[in-house]
Amino acid sequence: MRFLGVGLIALALMLVPLSTEAASPQPARGDGPFATHEQILQWINDYRLEPQPEKLPEVLKAMSRLGLLRDPDTTGVYIGFAAGVLGSNPHMAEKLVTRMFPMPPEDQAVIVKAIAYSGLPDWKRLLAKFAERMPARKALIDSYLSDKAPLLHNLPLETGPAPVDTLWGYYFATGSLEPVYRIVEALKWSDDKSDVNRLTIGSVAKWTLANNASRDKELLDFLREQQHMKNHPEKVRKALKEIVEAAETFETTKIRKDALAAIEELKRTGPQPNNPWAKAAYYGSTAIALGCVVASALGATAIGLPCILTGAASSAAVKWLNGP
Repeated sequence: MRFLGVGLIALALMLVPLSTEAASPQPARGDGPFATHEQILQWINDYRLEPQPEKLPEVLKAMSRLGLLRDPDTTGVYIGFAAGVLGSNPHMAEKLVTRMFPMPPEDQAVIVKAIAYSGLPDWKRLLAKFAERMPARKALIDSYLSDKAPLLHNLPLETGPAPVDTLWGYYFATGSLEPVYRIVEALKWSDDKSDVNRLTIGSVAKWTLANNASRDKELLDFLREQQHMKNHPEKVRKALKEIVEAAETFETTKIRKDALAAIEELKRTGPQPNNPWAKAAYYGSTAIALGCVVASALGATAIGLPCILTGAASSAAVKWLNGP
């Protein structure tokens, strides 16, 4: 069963209102089906209902024009999504990458990582073939070709919310449950009492799993199975039980409130965070990044668009989740 309605990655966020000026997407140059951020999100939203992999290059170029690929902290979901499209379409992957050029050097990391994370058997050959078209990314390319950089299956989750974004992006494009399994692994930190960084990542994993499962039966069924798997620690099985109950009853607000209370308590009593992304969250930023469609500012409810999870699920949501 696909996601219900347009709620592919809808998150029941009680968003902090933003001004219309601050939340409005930057207009793209020219017209077309992907001239605005909302149009791009709608295409992602509908992708698994009607896959159109041939449009991926056009979408990535539109993202580049809109400035959506510049911040590495908020591009994870796009990287994961692009990787999923490439990986699930091996017969056309090379042609798709060819059509992604020209791409500004500052945005080419998305292409590099999408190829590396694709899971294609010949991803190294593909990346090496396009290396000369991305000289500014030589160091990054070499790190993947020499096996020094982690791939999708072993991204270190403790480094911040971006890996969670990336794993969700791959799932959104493919429906593969392997990345979801890795997100489940982060639940071991959802009640961490000693590290606000890990607590935030675990809370984001728990929150996004519950919200997405409430709109995706296949995902919910998978989580139902996982809650009984003995290979998970007891604390993970407990978190999965709470996630399943929240998703089944559409009562995910409690998960957010409990997570917020735990983070606030640890902020008061625990050690200071040491990661830049965590410091932004710790000090109460309420910025909602990556153009999450804010209903209060853009009338998203009226036009039928959800608050697309993307960076609001993790990279940006941690800032809001930890806000005052």
